[in-house]
Amino acid sequence: MARDLGEQNREWFARYKEDVKKEGKPFFPRAILHDTVMSLIVVCVIIGLAVIWYYDANGVKPGILGPLYAPPADPGTTSFVPRPDWYFYFLFYLLRIFKWPETVFIATVGIPTICLVLLLGLPFYDRRRERRPSRRPVAMIAAILTVLSMGVLTWKGATANEALGSELVLLVPKWAHQQGFTGKKLPTKGATLFAQSGCLNCHTYLGQGAGQLGAPNLSAIGKTNDAAFFVQYITNPAAFGNKVMGSYSYLGQQNMRAIGAFLAASDGPK
Repeated sequence: MARDLGEQNREWFARYKEDVKKEGKPFFPRAILHDTVMSLIVVCVIIGLAVIWYYDANGVKPGILGPLYAPPADPGTTSFVPRPDWYFYFLFYLLRIFKWPETVFIATVGIPTICLVLLLGLPFYDRRRERRPSRRPVAMIAAILTVLSMGVLTWKGATANEALGSELVLLVPKWAHQQGFTGKKLPTKGATLFAQSGCLNCHTYLGQGAGQLGAPNLSAIGKTNDAAFFVQYITNPAAFGNKVMGSYSYLGQQNMRAIGAFLAASDGPK
């Protein structure tokens, strides 16, 4: 019986292939039916995940699909570490490898563009009819290396320790030694806050930073004014004619005094 059923299925399949070859496959109802069924499956999966997420999580404990809601965003936070979506982790970690400003272009534009151009040009420079993987060693090795590199970079990006300003905070002892405030508590605390607060996104300091928007080099800024002046300045830069820099008053008066002491102690490498 099983053999007869198998033969019957083979006959039906052969007949179906002959019909498709002669008459083609009609868009309606075959293609529409397939698309409708797959769309229904996708919608059911999304609804199922939403139901699981809603009933499995509450306002205190997150469920297996994450928390039901998160606290409102705080625009003044200095502890939030932005992270890309998971499918950009490979680029995220690539930037950690090419971390020097002169090489950022290579990581963000150069390497991805070269890979994309090679992929788009594949049908034009590989026109052989052979498609068996065992007879295409160069293509298979390239594909395997690409998958491995993407996987490793994605994993490294997902597990990277991105404490805010972590790499710059490690430079604080070096800054203290060069500027001569080693062992002084308030300037050292100010240097740590300076590294964590994103100041080097615009300014430069002892060879670090971006130097954008016309922001000056602060390596010897302490020669110009005292700590009290710097506290007033970072509290309200607009009062001193600086319409670009935002206020750092959200850090609190104690933290701003520490940053003022740090800037005042920054009078150039000893």
